[in-house]
Amino acid sequence: MLTPLQTDLASVVEGVNLVWVLTVTFLIFFMHAGFAMLEAGQVRAKNVANQLTKNLLTWSIGVIVFFLLGAAVSSIVAALTGGPATTISGAFMSLYAPAASATTAWVDWLFGAVFAMTAATIVSGAVAGRARLRAYLTYTILIAGVIYPVVVGFTWGGGFLSALGFHDFAGGMIVHGMGGIAGLTAAWIIGPRMDRFKPDGTANVIPGHSITFAVLGTLILAFGWYGFNVGTAAAPLAYADGAVTLGSFAYVGRVALVTTLGMAAGAIGAGGVAMYKTGKVDTLYVANGVLAGLVGVTAIANDIVWPGALVVGLLAGAQLPVVFEFVEKRLQIDDVCAVFPVHGSAGVLGTLLYPVFAVPLWHDGASFVSLAVPQVIGVGVIAIWTFVATAVVFGGFRAVGQVRVSSAHEREGLDTAEHGVDTYPEFGSPDADTGIRTDGSGVPSGDGFMTTGRED
Repeated sequence: MLTPLQTDLASVVEGVNLVWVLTVTFLIFFMHAGFAMLEAGQVRAKNVANQLTKNLLTWSIGVIVFFLLGAAVSSIVAALTGGPATTISGAFMSLYAPAASATTAWVDWLFGAVFAMTAATIVSGAVAGRARLRAYLTYTILIAGVIYPVVVGFTWGGGFLSALGFHDFAGGMIVHGMGGIAGLTAAWIIGPRMDRFKPDGTANVIPGHSITFAVLGTLILAFGWYGFNVGTAAAPLAYADGAVTLGSFAYVGRVALVTTLGMAAGAIGAGGVAMYKTGKVDTLYVANGVLAGLVGVTAIANDIVWPGALVVGLLAGAQLPVVFEFVEKRLQIDDVCAVFPVHGSAGVLGTLLYPVFAVPLWHDGASFVSLAVPQVIGVGVIAIWTFVATAVVFGGFRAVGQVRVSSAHEREGLDTAEHGVDTYPEFGSPDADTGIRTDGSGVPSGDGFMTTGRED
């Protein structure tokens, strides 16, 4: 039996750990601001509100679906594929308990929910500018309620991939890899934006409307990523035998270090390859290279030596321009926000490189094969499941003609067609009859030139 002092210490440890988890959870939630700015910056001005609306609704709808359905699906899949027998009857059921004793389960659920919503929102960037809202939101419901939870059940939930030894520390493949593959699949089924490719198959560049927003979104995402990676090194304190000790903080410094080195190396890798291919350092490639480097180290951040972070980050960034060009020119898939090379291929790359730089290989005598086989199988299972599930959903909408907006709406812009708003009304056309915009600007002058409507 615990003494009063021991009980107090145990409560303090639990309280500190809960505050830590909640703090990093809020950091991860803030990544949605980064996704919103990154995607808004890479689409045309006429589609900005549509992209922002999708980001808002992805969270709002998806998090409720994950609470009501996704958590249950993860638990059931884990139990059916080799997870602990208490998964359903124990931890899962406590999530819905109204008693104060469920606090830990509620916090754990919220921590899992922000990961789920990250996977869901990645898809919106790939299908920007032409996806019908109802099709996208239906997919959001399914990825939050079934597609992503199945992957979690296989892995973090304790299912067969976990039993096999598959290693994904913070979601390099489970979250980002699957999100990137889902985005590429959806973009392939929906088809490219109008005029994205010429009749001969060559690509037309459709630039985003604001590099500033894109870079701001990148930096917000990078900031939130510390919650993603470092936050997964949860439980900073532990209590046992009447003593308080450091919990998983024993390796939190390593996670923070390799996360930082990975993002920096990713920017250098992407910028360097862009310079080699075009003679110029492309700003968006550098920004997305930061993210690709982060994705690359996310699956392995807790268990690699620091030189590995530099190599993996550099490779994840370097593959970005190459894979993007392959997707665009060879596959002719219109991945608007480079979702697949940033999240998909970078996640696959980092996950597969785990046995090359893993601490168990270099310090604990584990064999390369024993570490590599689970990674290959895990990547394959997640990729196949994600592709098939996504293809079924968007393929079904395509079969009934509901997967994308009409040509007229696409040319007009989805802000007006689907939301009835104009993100930048000052840039809109003047009234056809008066030549005056609603803010009073553009009053015709006597000499035939347009004035600002002010008396200077």
